[in-house]
Amino acid sequence: MRRPAYTNDISKKSGLVKALRTIVKWTLIAALALSVGLCAWFALRGYGLYAQAAEAKSVDEMAEGIREQAHFVELENLPQTYLDAVVSVEDHRFYRHPGFDILATGRALINDLKAGAIVEGGSTITQQLAKNEFFTQEQVVERKIAEVFMAFDIESRLDKEEILELYVNSIYFGDGHYGIADACQGYLGKAPEAMNDWESVLLAGVPNAPSVYAPTQNFDLARQRQQQVLGRMVKYGALTQAQADEIAAQTPYALTSTA
Repeated sequence: MRRPAYTNDISKKSGLVKALRTIVKWTLIAALALSVGLCAWFALRGYGLYAQAAEAKSVDEMAEGIREQAHFVELENLPQTYLDAVVSVEDHRFYRHPGFDILATGRALINDLKAGAIVEGGSTITQQLAKNEFFTQEQVVERKIAEVFMAFDIESRLDKEEILELYVNSIYFGDGHYGIADACQGYLGKAPEAMNDWESVLLAGVPNAPSVYAPTQNFDLARQRQQQVLGRMVKYGALTQAQADEIAAQTPYALTSTA
């Protein structure tokens, strides 16, 4: 008995579907294998960069180099408002992560993908210290991976207070000022322990983009950044809204640097 024509059509369609499923399956497997291979390749290159940097300079040598600087100031001599502002705006989970914050990195990656460019780094304070002291500022995957390895190394050798102390004494504040003591003297004409709350919050916001937020160059933008820092401090519990409003209402400082 002859099979109806429509059954032949069904068989052909069924075979086509199976073939498409096979193609899709192996395409996905190949894509997954390629992704794993690329990740492994970047990880190996990143570890290689880390190993080279660690051989050239140890974490202890890095720390000693910063502490020997003329403008080094110990953490206990810095206003608590300044330290709270730095942690709130740069790395609010600083005391809870091991040097790498996967939540912040994931959030930054999503924002970067939305923008189609690197607009948010997601780096922790420890990673920033590693980048500034051991690597270049080049935005490449291998360097970011090396930065993570070095951050873990730093966290294994130094406590959080030491890391924060080294960070604020080495970051760039614009106008040629490196470290909080140099920035205070250059911008405010005073020692860092003499900063009031308004000044503390203002300077805490500058290192994110020194060429943009240096108060001698863009005072209005520096003030806007100061408001962002205050907002973060309220959000993460370092200040109440009333305290933030009180700081914002304080009289602005007089510029001492016009370089």
